[in-house]
Amino acid sequence: MSDIASGLRLAVGTLSVVPVGAIADPTESHARWAMCLAPLAALPVAAVAASVLAVGDLAALPALVTGAMAVAAIAAGTRAMHLDGLADTVDGIGGGWTRERALEIMRRGDVGPMGVAAVVLAVLVQVAAIGALASRPFAWLLVGAAVVASRASLLLTCRAGMPSARPSGLGAVVAGSVPKPVALAGGVLLAVVMAASSAAAGLGPTAGVASAIVAVATVGLLLRTCRRVFGGVTGDIMGASIEVALGTMLLVLSSGRW
Repeated sequence: MSDIASGLRLAVGTLSVVPVGAIADPTESHARWAMCLAPLAALPVAAVAASVLAVGDLAALPALVTGAMAVAAIAAGTRAMHLDGLADTVDGIGGGWTRERALEIMRRGDVGPMGVAAVVLAVLVQVAAIGALASRPFAWLLVGAAVVASRASLLLTCRAGMPSARPSGLGAVVAGSVPKPVALAGGVLLAVVMAASSAAAGLGPTAGVASAIVAVATVGLLLRTCRRVFGGVTGDIMGASIEVALGTMLLVLSSGRW
């Protein structure tokens, strides 16, 4: 099996509930391709979320109900592991007096009050934002594109020069695996995809580009904080970056300014 196919299989298997069978220990090349192809691995989850939007529109469901169902579908399609990563990351940042304590809090996995608050806020923002977009033409396309684009945050999270916070685990495998030119190209492609989808939804391309720029800036701030607190990235931080990117893009797109 080629490195590209193995990388895509690794990305799908770790970022969604789509069964891919047993995954062997990834090589450096597999890890690099997995992070580069993460947006493609999100296509099944994006398709389910888009289908929920389309069905909600056909059934004339209340906007918030449609938004809640879409967010539930996204969580189910990823085993809610990105939300779990967000909770663990926020708990570690908030309770870690030292790097070792922060990593221990994250490793334990039991969700503290700050983690609960972060997850509740993230879900509320996503539900309300999707609800605000639900009545727009091609809302299903716009939300699906946002789901796919949010996974491009892994290009930034795992770019060259970003160390792993631990010597083992998913973060150690993929940290620093994405060349910086590829991360930059992925960011440009992200902006193009969001511009096209927001234009189709009647928001204009500026809204899509703005959502991409704000998402990159917000994820960058998160990663800067995580590098200071944890010393690098982990699998939980990867999940947190995805949730932050998705929530930020949806928030910007739902603004009445457009």
